[in-house]
Order: sequence, then C-alpha cells, then structure tokens
Amino acid sequence: MEFNIPSSVYVHIPFCRRRCFYCDFPISVVGDRRNGNNSATIAQYIEKLCEEIDRADNFGESLKTIFFGGGTPSLLAVPQLEQILARLDRRFGILADAEISMEIDPGTFDFQQIKGFKSAGVNRFSLGTQAFQSELLKACGRTHTVEDIYTSIDLIRQAGIENFSLDLISGLPHQTIDLWHDSLLKAIELSPTHLSTYDLTIEPQTPFGKQLKPGEKPLPSDELTADLYRFAQRTLTHAGFEHYEISNYAKPGYQCQHNRVYWENRSFYGFGMGATSYLNGDRVARPRKLKEYYDWIKTSKSHREISQIDLMLDSLMVGLRLKEGINLAQFKQRFGQSKMAQVLKCLAPYEKVNWLELTPERIRLTDPEGFLFSNVILTKLFATFEADESIV
Repeated sequence: MEFNIPSSVYVHIPFCRRRCFYCDFPISVVGDRRNGNNSATIAQYIEKLCEEIDRADNFGESLKTIFFGGGTPSLLAVPQLEQILARLDRRFGILADAEISMEIDPGTFDFQQIKGFKSAGVNRFSLGTQAFQSELLKACGRTHTVEDIYTSIDLIRQAGIENFSLDLISGLPHQTIDLWHDSLLKAIELSPTHLSTYDLTIEPQTPFGKQLKPGEKPLPSDELTADLYRFAQRTLTHAGFEHYEISNYAKPGYQCQHNRVYWENRSFYGFGMGATSYLNGDRVARPRKLKEYYDWIKTSKSHREISQIDLMLDSLMVGLRLKEGINLAQFKQRFGQSKMAQVLKCLAPYEKVNWLELTPERIRLTDPEGFLFSNVILTKLFATFEADESIV
C-alpha cells in the first residue's frame, strides 16, 4: 500500500506554568516565573529537540505546514523558536508560503515576543482562551484572567497579525447556556479568523477525573452538554463561520491546513516529548516524560505498524470528522469494494435517523446531529471491524 510523502511537522513544546485541572497532555510544569529566557530546563529541551530533528529521516518534500503545540509554546524565547525553525529548514526545507501555526496562552507573552514570533515566520496563532468568565477560568485551573485575554488580543493586533484562532471549552463545571452564549458572543466580537470549540473530556488521572463524574453536578447534564454543542453550531454559522470539522469553525479561506493533514489521514513528522509521527503506515510515539524522551532519542524508536484494518478505521475516524466526509471512490480504491460494502451496511441505520448522509460520491455526518453522536457511530464501526479476523 502506498503512503503520501510527508510535508507537515508537529513540534511539541511541553512546558506550562501549571497543569490545568482537565489536562492529560504530556507537559512539564515550570512555574509562573520560568520561560525560555531563564529556564535551563527549556534550553536543554530545545537542544534535544533539535538533535531529534537532525536525526530524522527526510522523505524528500519541503514542509507545507508546521504546528507548534503544547504545553505552552509561547513560553519560548524568540531565538529558541528561530533555532527550531532553522533546524527544520535545514533538514527538510520550508516552503515560502508554508502555514506555520503556534499555540499561545493569554498572559504568557508581550509585544516584542509576539512580534518576534511573527518575524520568525509564524503566520497563524491559536490563543487558548477557553472561557470569558473569571469564575470558569478559576474552576478549571487556568492561569490567565479575562483581562489577559483582551490584552493578548490587543498585542496580536498591534503586531499586525490577522490570522488567529480562539479556543473555547464547553461543558465546564458550573457552565450554563447563558454563560456559553456570552463566551461565544465575546469571541465573535474579537473577529478571529477561526474558532475551536471543545467539549470537556474527563480524563481519569486528572484532578477533574478524581473529583467529578460526567453528567453530574457541578458539570452540566448530558442533555445540556448536547444543547451547548447545538447552540455553538447555530451561533457561529450565523456569524459567518463555516463548521468544517466537528470542533472547528473558520471564516472562508482560513481552515487550519495542518490539522487537515490529521483528518485526511496523511503522513506527518512529529517531534518532541509525547509527540507521535505517522510515516509510511508506521506510528512512532515518543515518551511522555523528559528523561525518558532524552534517552529515547539516543536509542531505538518505539513504533506501531498500522495493519490494513487499523488504517481503514483510522481513515474513517478522522475523515468523518470533516464536513465533506469520506470520498467513496478513494475509499474503494484504497480498501476495496468488499470493505466499502461492509462499511455502508454498518452505517445504514444512522442514515435513517438523519445522523448520516450518503450520496454516490460521499458519506458524511450531518451537522449538528451526526457530529454530536459521532462517538456512537464510530464505536459501532470499530466493534464491527475489530471482530472481523479475516482482515489481514
């Protein structure tokens, strides 16, 4: 089976001031006073990260997208970001019009820093807003305030940055539909080119996971959580945003091209602690702790080869997240008529309840109901095909 040549890179910057109560990401807490200018831990990490980049295979295509995620990448000093980009350019080459995205948190950067990030080549920023109410920010352990959000937006505008996204979380403790409406309206007023709305996930090992149960107070009920999703869909599409992916909305021309690489199940490089790469059907997962990651760079790489069934299920799982869904001709060419027929048979009941649309060309989830119940649909798909031992 042929795989596309990777032209995208994810770079994980794991450092945070504190760990949010819902966070299960691979991060390293450095405290409120540490950043790339004064932290030996961050400086060492950048050197190790660049060493990993130098050792990476190069499949021959220059980079079209780069995404700095975390953690809090805006804790980096500008020269550290420049160092990483220079190393990526030397190893792979970066196209002049590449989309270079960076996650930033309110209250973690000043004007010179954001201007420096832009001058280094970052042309798309994602601000971790989460909510516009002080009580909700405190309830989920965020380090920034509502005032920090507006200060950050002022800095973004002063730096002449047009392409920026805001992140919001629904389903937070004590969140009501009125508070959610308020956050949506305030986000829209700031005129971002992109908005991401994530439903809170309770992970077992987080503070929330140890204290709260989904659907029980102070968390919203399951019914209210569903209404929050529907409300966001109506509000944001009415404001001119295209709902192009389950959790993502964009103004025309501003979809995140890097994230589409994941949703289209294309190959990509991944670098840094906890990052995963996907190359030639092989997923390579880095350790989630700093020391183990540093040791891993010197030794063999852990990996998981993707079987045909896993590849098919991955393609369905990410492809159905997109508004346009799955191209049936491409799916048939890749996995065969028999597997396509099995998929269509499995999904047929969901067309009857209007969670799914099927045309001769495509299969896609409806918006918002199909998106809302996507986990039900995917669970059925996985259960059906993982039980089929005849797939090689």
